[in-house]
Amino acid sequence: MTSTLFDHAKRVAGSYLQPLLEAAALRGVSAQALEQAAHLPTGTLEPLPESLSADDYVRLLDIAAALANDPHFGLHVGQCVKLGTYTVYGLILLSCRDFGQVFEQTMRYEQLAHDLGRSNISIDDDIASYTWHSNYGSGHRHLVDSVFSGIRVFSNWLAGITLPANELRLMHDGGPPELRDEYARVLGETPVFNAEANVASFAAALLSWPVPNADVSLYPVLQQHAEQLLQQRAATQPSITQQVHAAIVAKLSHGQVRLASIADDLKLSPRTLQRKLSEAGATFQQVLDQARFALAKDYLRRPELSLIDIAFLLGYQEQSAFNHAFKEWAGVNPGAYRDKSSS
Repeated sequence: MTSTLFDHAKRVAGSYLQPLLEAAALRGVSAQALEQAAHLPTGTLEPLPESLSADDYVRLLDIAAALANDPHFGLHVGQCVKLGTYTVYGLILLSCRDFGQVFEQTMRYEQLAHDLGRSNISIDDDIASYTWHSNYGSGHRHLVDSVFSGIRVFSNWLAGITLPANELRLMHDGGPPELRDEYARVLGETPVFNAEANVASFAAALLSWPVPNADVSLYPVLQQHAEQLLQQRAATQPSITQQVHAAIVAKLSHGQVRLASIADDLKLSPRTLQRKLSEAGATFQQVLDQARFALAKDYLRRPELSLIDIAFLLGYQEQSAFNHAFKEWAGVNPGAYRDKSSS
């Protein structure tokens, strides 16, 4: 479970929530029913909120699928996507000159619509591969299905035609085999399931296709606005080091802290977490040491805690390991630091 210290950092825009509510309503499931089943406060979903916790959004996908008795609810959510679903990011896509620029802007600005995952595109010879890295793992089938179904609907709308079906590989199991015809109907063909990544592959020539009726003159204005929104997000969200610090503090007293377990709390892969920390000029060990040092100084001011107690609370199995680490941080051993602090 993600620590409440940084839950607010993962959101979906209210406009991105709208297709979920619309798909549920079409199947007889009201916003009030979803609130009740998800144990959300009355009025959380209606009127439409400015934003919603990403964790709650993912839960609502599964809850709505169960209430609607719809094994392909995610696909049907994607079919309800409209231009306004993606906020200002959607308008930017409408002002792109071609699909290559569309994908470039998606990678830059999709976070304005949601914090559910991130996009990447690579080209190998004449094949382009679009990969969507979910922040929620392969167990959330409806989430991945909604993303790829929505992309197909929006791409067809941008192109003004039904685009050729992509070769699609998805990490989840596809649900009941006897019900997979719906994938071919919605996505153009049945994906390969239980794949290593969520990837749509297509002819790289598609990237040069123009976006019909694109108003490219609006692009600079919309991009400037989007950049301002990104800066506002960065100013109000905790940095990756702050998020890791908070997660470490929440787990330390329960035992040793590992990078893999913190990455899991932050819904990142260990490799992605290492990369993000590196980009921020830090390592996991540095953040761990900083968290331990800050807590240790606080604990040492509490006379009711013995050095053994403090070592345990900081995730050390031996007091000697704590003593050695603290002396490296403070230049004196913890006992001397405590004596000096109390004098």
